[in-house]
Order: sequence, then structure tokens, then C-alpha cells
Amino acid sequence: MAAIDGQWDSVAQSPMGEQKSVLTLTSKDDGSFAGTNSGPLGSMDVTDGQVTGDLVTAKMQLTVPFPMTLTIEGRLDGDTIEGTIDTGAFGKFPMTATRKA
Repeated sequence: MAAIDGQWDSVAQSPMGEQKSVLTLTSKDDGSFAGTNSGPLGSMDVTDGQVTGDLVTAKMQLTVPFPMTLTIEGRLDGDTIEGTIDTGAFGKFPMTATRKA
């Protein structure tokens, strides 16, 4: 599970343009992971993280500009995660993350 650990430069393609942030992810003893996602609008916790094979899933609670749950689903390939962020009523947006060296 250590394959998810580290800092990741993340970019989500939203209707408001590119949303850049840094994911800091750490494995837990039970095989899950957690962390933070920090960007221009602040920081939010990454929770419920799981890696199953190459499938990565996690949740984040957005508070600004208004509360919503964001669900990440992507594929881990070495130092890259490619997938989507599901915003619920606002749809899914493509996202990529690249692990920092």
C-alpha cells in the first residue's frame, strides 16, 4: 500500500478552469489511506481512501464556496493517478495527479 504515500500535484478540470492543488497522502495500518488536499481555497481532509489493485478511491468534504462531498476515483500507475472527481449534482470532472519527486 505504500505506493500511494507522498505528495501529489493534482489538477482537476472544472467548468471554472483548472483547479490545482497538492494531495498529501499517507497509508494507515489497516490498508487504507488518508491525507489533505491543499489549494488556493484552503485545505480539506482526504478520507475513506482505498487502493484496490490499481483503483484509487477517496472522499473530501468541500466547504468553500459551499459544502459538498467530492468523490475521487482513479487509476494508479506508478507516480500518476488519472481519474475523476465526482461532485454529485455538478457532475464528474477529469483529474490527474503526479507524485512529487
